[in-house]
Amino acid sequence: MKRAERAAIVAEELARGIPNPEVPLHHRDAFTLLVAVVLSAQCTDARVNLVTPALFAAYPDAAALAAADWQSVGQLIHSCGFFESKAKRLVAMAQQLCARHGGAVPATFEELEALPGVGHKTASVVMNQAFGHPAFPVDTHIFRLAHRWGLSRGATVEKVETDLKKLFPQETWGQLHLRMVLWGRLHCPARGCNPTCAVCARVR
Repeated sequence: MKRAERAAIVAEELARGIPNPEVPLHHRDAFTLLVAVVLSAQCTDARVNLVTPALFAAYPDAAALAAADWQSVGQLIHSCGFFESKAKRLVAMAQQLCARHGGAVPATFEELEALPGVGHKTASVVMNQAFGHPAFPVDTHIFRLAHRWGLSRGATVEKVETDLKKLFPQETWGQLHLRMVLWGRLHCPARGCNPTCAVCARVR
């Protein structure tokens, strides 16, 4: 089966199974989304969602977070893991947002990726979900599913992202990213696909 055929099956089954995917990280604007995505590194979205209500209440915007000491931030995000480094990065990120962008989250990849603690995947999530810019963030779920479903043989996240962007229409990237993440959690986890995985049933 050719990759294009596999891609068509993936798009069809995911659209059928998850017609209206929602962003799993709770947020209210670009700033809170950016913070939540940074926290989600090596941490589950569910855990992040437990932590962020108190964090956002204490630091509702970049100016408030920029004025914080990292130890106070660390106490609020302790259960997310790697809390010390994350707290320091969040404060530094907020300070840079205030110093260079008037406290607003910039809407370009270059400016986002220049922020402390923000890599390409994080920038891609924010660009797509906060600003509607075409992007295809590749996390661990998408990386393994792309290989499992024969959509890419790329050894790096960058190569997998390039392959997926070639296979799917640009206007579908955002929803497809969310669908793949949610599908991987529900039906096709790392240990192997469940009997409910209609994609694997058709492409493997």
